[in-house]
Amino acid sequence: MLKTLSLFPRLPFSSSRRFPNFATMSVEAVPLCPKFVPVEQSKIISISSSEAYKFSVVSYNILAQVFVKSSYFPHSPKPCLRWKARSKAVLTVLGDFDADFLCLQELDEYDSFYRGNMERLGYSSIYIQRSGQKRDGCGIFYKLTSAELVLQENIEYNDLVKSIDGETNSRVMDSAVSVAGGNANAEETQGSTEKGAEKDRGDPNDPRVRLKRDCVGIMAAFRLENHSQHLIIIANTHLYWDPKWADVKLAQAKYLLSRLDQFKTLVSEKFECIPSVILTGDFNSTPGDQVYNYLISGSSSSESRVECPDELPIPLSSVYACTRGEPAFTNCTPGFTGTLDYIFFSPSGCIQPVSFLELPDEDSPSVAGGLPNYQHPSDHLPIGAEFQVHAQ
Repeated sequence: MLKTLSLFPRLPFSSSRRFPNFATMSVEAVPLCPKFVPVEQSKIISISSSEAYKFSVVSYNILAQVFVKSSYFPHSPKPCLRWKARSKAVLTVLGDFDADFLCLQELDEYDSFYRGNMERLGYSSIYIQRSGQKRDGCGIFYKLTSAELVLQENIEYNDLVKSIDGETNSRVMDSAVSVAGGNANAEETQGSTEKGAEKDRGDPNDPRVRLKRDCVGIMAAFRLENHSQHLIIIANTHLYWDPKWADVKLAQAKYLLSRLDQFKTLVSEKFECIPSVILTGDFNSTPGDQVYNYLISGSSSSESRVECPDELPIPLSSVYACTRGEPAFTNCTPGFTGTLDYIFFSPSGCIQPVSFLELPDEDSPSVAGGLPNYQHPSDHLPIGAEFQVHAQ
């Protein structure tokens, strides 16, 4: 029997914040492949139906090889940082997920390695490289037996600069730009330490400089290969990293949701349907900060609401928040340990999460000493969810 899933955010499993023991490092040279845990097994009301169609989504910042240097990760064993070992480990983990959709951030070596190897595993893919001279980007891999790509758009956050230069009249872009332009001394938020951070970023008080961060996103509409032929929009992004530039992250988040809303309208009109929306990525923002609160503030069940002059275009809920609680961390290094990665979805009733990808806890030997290590080939942990499609 189908029951309603509460979308009210839940606290993480652990009520007291502890951090991994960095004194010891796991040396077992076998990558861990986490499994999906049904929602009912986590003591949440069961909503699963064995007859309903389900599909799975995994989001993973795989750590671009261009950033893998011993000076950035002195705590990591050198053998597990080498490309041959890391690429094999990442590919093993991705293949073992057997997910219908894989949303990857910090994806480099796309043409030379990932695209061909993932094709051999039954995946097609779309990819956008970061702006400027950056070598990594965001990609969405999808099983050809699970979904058909019907429409795609890229997001380049550098486009926000055009609003300052008068090249666009978009009200949404103007609103996003005003956030960055008026908050050069904005409240600091959490985020990971950038690998290979820019040494000279220009005048930080110039909004053009602040907004030109070479960050990108990608979004696409897919038709599920099942009897319902339901359309879903999956977006994948990687927001700016610097904890001191919270205004830039918020401007990017506002632009992201506006573009996502426009894309949803386009898909709705073109295919005469109401697509479901799933948003994944590394948002470089922790639960409760400005970006996180903004993204979920359109949800009627959200505890956290932010002052927003513009009506939020798409209500979103976090998969982990409404099932097991946000994890204690998805990024784990001696310099920073916290949650930066999320899967959001539109709680429209057409799709609901029925399982989530398990994550190690603070005491797990697999994260002792910090990441990456032999068991986790990235400094981030993968997150994921299985969704059930309801009949429309």
